[in-house]
Amino acid sequence: MKMKNLNKIVIASLVLTIGAFTKTQAQDAISKPATIGFKGGVNFSNLYSDSVDDENVLTGFNAGLYAKFPVTKSFAIQPEIYYTTKGAEQTYNNAFANGVAKFNVNYIEVPVLAVINLTENFNIHAGPYAAYMVSGKTTNDSNFSSSQTTLDTNDFERFDAGIAAGIGLDFELLSFGVRYNYGLTKIGKERNFGGTTYTYPDAKNSVLNFYIGLALN
Repeated sequence: MKMKNLNKIVIASLVLTIGAFTKTQAQDAISKPATIGFKGGVNFSNLYSDSVDDENVLTGFNAGLYAKFPVTKSFAIQPEIYYTTKGAEQTYNNAFANGVAKFNVNYIEVPVLAVINLTENFNIHAGPYAAYMVSGKTTNDSNFSSSQTTLDTNDFERFDAGIAAGIGLDFELLSFGVRYNYGLTKIGKERNFGGTTYTYPDAKNSVLNFYIGLALN
């Protein structure tokens, strides 16, 4: 066989192989339709600043919807929308009283995550999130009395934004994961008192959450 004809056969074979591989990859992505489902779990939140206290953790929850759009067999885009609680808790014990004070703020949050499947069931995911504060309250339970105050959300920066990252286990219907949300914006507004400008609360949101997802399709 002449070298020229052999080259033509090799090139044709390469083209067919690359075409078949590309078609297979595309079919792999297309054969997996978008997944839509419910998700929810428990939050462990805090407010961090230059003098963060890791002991002031408030337990809360998150609940909402997610959609997962496969791009390739190992990569997907996952937007979510859910209701989530944030804030902090402080236990005090002094000469006057002892009890627990809680600062609760609640958001509608929308992360958009890039999901990388390291194995068939195990993934890592990360991406930005944006959130909008919808309500809040403070509570104080002491050995003398209990009180609750509804917060005026206009006294705070209602928009929050940050970075979310975590790991997950995906099965046919159920998914499990842990994720950390790192806030990049302060929740307090700038205020002026006696000619001095300050931000209160001068802190950002920090949330560790554990979740369970249930696919609807």
